[in-house]
Amino acid sequence: MDGLLINSEDIIHEATNTLLEKYGRRHLTQSMRAKLMGVAGSTSSDMFHNWAQLPVPREQFRNELREQMRLRFSDCEPLTGAATLLTNLCQARNKLSGAKMELALASNTKSDSYKLKISKPETERLLAYFQPERRVLGDDPRLQQGRTKPVPDIYLIALESLNSSLDHDSKPIQPNECLVLEDSVAGVEAGRRAGMRVIWVPHPILAAAYQSKQKDILAGRSGIFKIGDDYQLGELDDGWAESIPSLGHFDYSKYGIHVPL
Repeated sequence: MDGLLINSEDIIHEATNTLLEKYGRRHLTQSMRAKLMGVAGSTSSDMFHNWAQLPVPREQFRNELREQMRLRFSDCEPLTGAATLLTNLCQARNKLSGAKMELALASNTKSDSYKLKISKPETERLLAYFQPERRVLGDDPRLQQGRTKPVPDIYLIALESLNSSLDHDSKPIQPNECLVLEDSVAGVEAGRRAGMRVIWVPHPILAAAYQSKQKDILAGRSGIFKIGDDYQLGELDDGWAESIPSLGHFDYSKYGIHVPL
């Protein structure tokens, strides 16, 4: 959701820079911003605080940043192409079987932040494409604490939410029949570890920062996260993931999706 469907990643960036400036520190570099994107609790990490060298305790900075984001998240807006893509997918059918597309949301964001981010009518309409029982957020009781992206659990739970709401005579959807759309490196790895195909739609800053490592990222092998279970990862150029510059570049026909005119 964040940075893929709505502009919340840019808002988080602005809020972080506001606090850094308050304490006389420099703004986030492109490299540091790229490392923080899509990672739960990243501004509380050793990596961030070793870089920032803030004159205040981490707890204070975290609380102030939370308040900054609380004030700003109500300004979230849909990103270009998001509404069109979700509208099309809700109307689309599998070209071979005729089956409709089943959509779920899997986001590290927590419930209180989610409510703020859908404050605007256009953002609320966008996220309404996902039925409530098919939204898996970072504080979902089905998700064990600390098991957010890049761990695959959130995508596997999202798949369970799809299968549990299908008609009784429908065949369960398998991981290799799923397509994950992600903007973050952690999310790409989570999708690959879940055994799903992945489309990476990175923020331009993220794309530039990791241009030389794009193949590794698409395989889930960025090397940034050390969580073990490497058997879950993909292989370079295995055709199971790709990168596109925006949601407007999504190729429906490539994935056997027919959208009625």
